[in-house]
Amino acid sequence: MTEHVDRSEPAAGAAPATAAVTPADAADAARLVAFGLQPKLLPARDQEYADLLRRYREDPPFARLADAVAAGLGLVVLEVSPRAGMAVTAAEDSVFAVRMGDYARRAATDSGDRFLHGLAHLAVAAMAYPRPEDLADDGYIGRVTVNGVDAFVRQACRRLEERSEQRGENTDPATDAPGLEAAWRIWARRSATGATKDARRLPGSTTGIVGKAAAFLTESGFLQRTGDDHGGTYRTTARYQLQVRDMAGSAAMAELLDLGVVPVTDGTATLLPAEETDDLELVADAGLPFHSS
Repeated sequence: MTEHVDRSEPAAGAAPATAAVTPADAADAARLVAFGLQPKLLPARDQEYADLLRRYREDPPFARLADAVAAGLGLVVLEVSPRAGMAVTAAEDSVFAVRMGDYARRAATDSGDRFLHGLAHLAVAAMAYPRPEDLADDGYIGRVTVNGVDAFVRQACRRLEERSEQRGENTDPATDAPGLEAAWRIWARRSATGATKDARRLPGSTTGIVGKAAAFLTESGFLQRTGDDHGGTYRTTARYQLQVRDMAGSAAMAELLDLGVVPVTDGTATLLPAEETDDLELVADAGLPFHSS
């Protein structure tokens, strides 16, 4: 019996055989991930980075290889594009993870201060992207100021205090209680700039804490400093937008935005007026006008 040998052409559209991965391919994939770990580096300023990004977008096997290298390092690829580069974030168990607790411990020794540093980061994100459509729009650029973020948090403190009074809740619980209801008590009691005669910004003041958060985000490639007005002015980067998208579903951020302190009309974050502002200890030149929506 003669064995039949099928010599027909492969069906149209059949997947071609996968080429073997070479050491050079692996090196290029690792190089791309290494570029992604340099958040301040922009593809437009590095030809090799731009070439590897183009290969990632045009060569699916190479893209899968780069994704695998990132996953092996405990990194999550958020986006690969000319605007953001290879934007990665560290998984919780990654050696590249920078935990808020670690950052806060480096920034402050007092547990209350560590709590305030976390709130400052949350407030910067909420002020930068107050609407879901801002996060969805790749072309949207958020702008924040140090004094403006402090003013925003203090206005949120006022709202939370009023809400607690309406509920008949204890207005003076332990400062280590969880949630925003405890945060406003700590923040509202802290001086905005410090106790120096010339009103210099002290590290432990609330504007000092916001300034530290903004500096950290700038060093991490999430913000770009654009001026010194209002305690320091900053604009967001594509990487920061991706990071905030990743955290937008957090309960704390949702609670902060739900307070309604940041009304939005044309995308510019503003602050609602308080009934009495004398006791809010707002710093001068907050950089955000007080007006209703």
